[in-house]
Amino acid sequence: MFKSIYPYSGEVVAEYEEDAAPLQKVEKAHQVFSTWKNKSLAERQQLIVRFAEVLEYRKLEYAKIISLEMGKLYNEALAEVEKCAITTRYYAEHAPEYIQPLVMQSSFPRAYTSFEPMGTILAIMPWNFPFWQALRCAVPNLLLGNTVVLKHASNVMGSALKMQEAFLEAGFPDGAFQALFLSSDKVEQIIADPRIKGVTLTGSGPAGSSVASLAGKYLKKSVLELGGSDPFVVLKDANIQLAAETAVKSRFQNAGQTCIAAKRWIVEEDIYDEFKELTLNHVSKLKLGDPFDTQTTLAPVSREDLAISIEKETKKLIADGAKALLPTERQGCLLSPTILEITRSHSAYYKEELFGPVGFLLKAKNTTEAIEIANETPFGLGASLWAQNMEQAAGLMRQIQAGSVYLNSMVKSEGALPFGGIGESGYGRELGKYGIQEFANVKTYAIQI
Repeated sequence: MFKSIYPYSGEVVAEYEEDAAPLQKVEKAHQVFSTWKNKSLAERQQLIVRFAEVLEYRKLEYAKIISLEMGKLYNEALAEVEKCAITTRYYAEHAPEYIQPLVMQSSFPRAYTSFEPMGTILAIMPWNFPFWQALRCAVPNLLLGNTVVLKHASNVMGSALKMQEAFLEAGFPDGAFQALFLSSDKVEQIIADPRIKGVTLTGSGPAGSSVASLAGKYLKKSVLELGGSDPFVVLKDANIQLAAETAVKSRFQNAGQTCIAAKRWIVEEDIYDEFKELTLNHVSKLKLGDPFDTQTTLAPVSREDLAISIEKETKKLIADGAKALLPTERQGCLLSPTILEITRSHSAYYKEELFGPVGFLLKAKNTTEAIEIANETPFGLGASLWAQNMEQAAGLMRQIQAGSVYLNSMVKSEGALPFGGIGESGYGRELGKYGIQEFANVKTYAIQI
């Protein structure tokens, strides 16, 4: 039995029973694939646009379930659903360009590659963006001609069900997208099934390692997005006011439960004190409370066990010498915004992703050290660099080891831009052209006339 619990009050929102026969859903997806793959791209595009319309029409309903299940601010939940609709429309428009056959020059008179569907894809998704994480995988795969089964996080099963209903309302065949009500210890039997042709996971490092091992064991293509410890590097010539404001927004949106949040603020010493004062001022204005209260600007974290873990981690760091500029206070799932001033040795030693409303502030002696600190992490998802010297910044962006680097902007995901990491942040890409090609059979046609 899975429970959805409203983090703010502890109220049980809904309960869902585990699937007694999950492989029946896999078989259903497999059967639908046999006809779905043969539909024209134009037919699939038409249904995808209808799906975007359903998202837009029902966004208030979907935002409510997101906020109730994982505690996101209601206005942030609305923005999440709207982003899903925008990205769905983006893919509907650009799919023909992204998966059109490519003519190849070879020894054959005629040769080309075609991007063709593989079959049913298993998506294992987290709770922090219940709609966005799932749909940025599902939409391009459905457009390509694959079918999708979703094993969602146990606390957001209601969101999974709403998405399944939305695809049906849009006119998709029953079975094209299905929610699996499945515990994590049952995942291997799904990956092992020969009808599953690929698996994608967004989640923790241990979960990614486990899924990658299983995908390798059963020879399945896999894509992993495993979070990060994203640096937010501020050089002395930066627009400090804008950088400080953006650093706080990036770190504390979604209660800090964002893979690409600015987790380490690395600031050159010439401007360090000014940046620290500005960020503390912005953080002090955050209001922790009820996600449905329009005055609230910081939501609770999604589960109490996560809140307890974050509290313990911050206390451990303080015991190890970090300075609490704003200490952690906890009441249930409510965590006060925390700022810890840490040293380079702390940053190099601390290898975990702290997934909550906690920011790390570090001083760098100069630009060289700032980039070195940015790269002292096993993760490599995103990075943000703040500077006004564009020529210098271009060179520094190449030095930062990450899947994406943003200049004078927080790291963000959008439909046009490939998203993914290196190192312990995983491999493969979502979104953009590569997001629709990851689970395609790149099939070569060589023709001797």
